[in-house]
Order: sequence, then C-alpha cells, then structure tokens
Amino acid sequence: MKHTISVLVENHSGVLSRISGLFSRRGFNIESLAVGPTHDPAISRITIIADGDDHTVEQIEKQLNKLIEVIKVKTFAKGDCLARELLLVKVSAGADKRQDIMTICEISNAKVIDLTLNTMTLEVCDKYDHLKRFEELIQPYGIIEMVRTGTIAIEKGAEVFSAGK
Repeated sequence: MKHTISVLVENHSGVLSRISGLFSRRGFNIESLAVGPTHDPAISRITIIADGDDHTVEQIEKQLNKLIEVIKVKTFAKGDCLARELLLVKVSAGADKRQDIMTICEISNAKVIDLTLNTMTLEVCDKYDHLKRFEELIQPYGIIEMVRTGTIAIEKGAEVFSAGK
C-alpha cells in the first residue's frame, strides 16, 4: 500500500542526501520524492510516497525521527490529504492532429504552454491517476519528451503541519 509521508527538515545542504541514504540502507522503496522550501526559509518540506505495510511505514518514521535535521514527520492517512503532481509533455502535433490534442486538453484540464509547427508542449497538474490517464490518451499522438514532478501533499481541513506544533 502507498503511504504519503511529510517531513519538515532544516533547510541546508546534505539533508536530502542523508534522508535518501536512510531509505536505501534500510531497503525502503521511494516511489516519489519532492522537496521544496516552506514559508519559513529555514525549513524545507519533503513529501515522500513510499510503498509498504503499516509496520514498514512505522519503521520509516522512527528512522527519520532519529536524524538531527528532521524537525517533524507525519504520515497522512489515506484520504486525509490533497496530493498533486505536475506533468509536462511534448507531443508530435502537425496541423492535422492539433484539434484532437486540444480536445483532450480541454477534457483533461491541460494547458498548452508551447507551440511550434510540429510540436505542442502541454502542462497538467492533478492526481497521479489522472496524469496516468492523460498520458495514455496522449500517447498515440507521439510523446517526444515527458517529465513529471514528485507528488506534493497537504493535509485536508484546518489542521496545520508545521514546526511549531
């Protein structure tokens, strides 16, 4: 089962390396990893999607909490967070294909962010499953290049995950 783990860490060099090293040493698999600053420039937030049972996630949390640079760790229960990824994809798009691609974009809430005589670059921000479906729909037109971010997540409701709590 996939688990979403949010980690607040001190924002300085080497922290990400120590955290990813912890995962590899323990044999934990990371499916997605995204890192970015928070509203406090001294703190970064790492969002990890890891696959495993509840015991595995408990072990991950314990190991993360042992690291000096880790401020706080929280695993979101399924359905308790809003999660999104960003997908950028460049597709082959001659004049004869453009209208079909535009229709897929409208239905999928994608944006055209670049256009040439032979290509279109599209942007979609959504849940993993939606991006996978979009990728399947656009595949027949000829994907030239594609890049995705890792998942980022925030807890639903009024709860705040911060260093102060």
